[in-house]
Amino acid sequence: MSFLSKVFGGKKGDKPPTTGEAIQKLRETEEMLMKKQDFLEKKIEQEIAVARKNGTKNKRAAIQALKRKKRYEKQLQQIDGTLSTIEMQREALESANTNTSVLQTMKSAADALKAAHQHMDVDQVHDMMDDIAEQQDVAKEISEAISNPVAFGQDVDEDELERELEELEQEELDKELLGVGPSVDELPSVPTAEVAKPTPTKTKAKSRAEEEDDEYMRELAQWAS
Repeated sequence: MSFLSKVFGGKKGDKPPTTGEAIQKLRETEEMLMKKQDFLEKKIEQEIAVARKNGTKNKRAAIQALKRKKRYEKQLQQIDGTLSTIEMQREALESANTNTSVLQTMKSAADALKAAHQHMDVDQVHDMMDDIAEQQDVAKEISEAISNPVAFGQDVDEDELERELEELEQEELDKELLGVGPSVDELPSVPTAEVAKPTPTKTKAKSRAEEEDDEYMRELAQWAS
């Protein structure tokens, strides 16, 4: 069984892990390798200390310590490469996981939109909009008819009213041409000051016939005496 199979616990015929599960496994592997790095770095420091301690006293022990240090350094270098590979793979899986989530969301939205339009037909929508526009026109005409005061008293003949008006105008014109006197409104107002009494005047002279009668009466009086 390979190292990756041990890490991911995969077997032939098993269902492949999801991106989330794979990312989690890679993170666990990264933590394990980083702990291994810390362990190797400490071992390298220890071997360097042993080599320094036995450099002059025990050359054989010092050389063995340096050999072990070299092996630890090689393992550390391999782990560094492995961590770089795992990190790139984890980033790729995270990106794929993000894309998968986005695509699933978009698919859900597309399915919802499709379901919303399932019982709709474009031609029916156009027909419905035409009906709405037509009913709006009808409502507008009804409103105009209700608000128009001309709708009342339509039985009056406009031509007859025009002829009557012309006759009235002709009557006024005839009055002006005939010189009809001023109307009552145009008469002068009655003076309010007291009118002076007329001075007594001599009685009007008697007519000629009356004078002749008087003369006859005088003559008769003389004869009677």
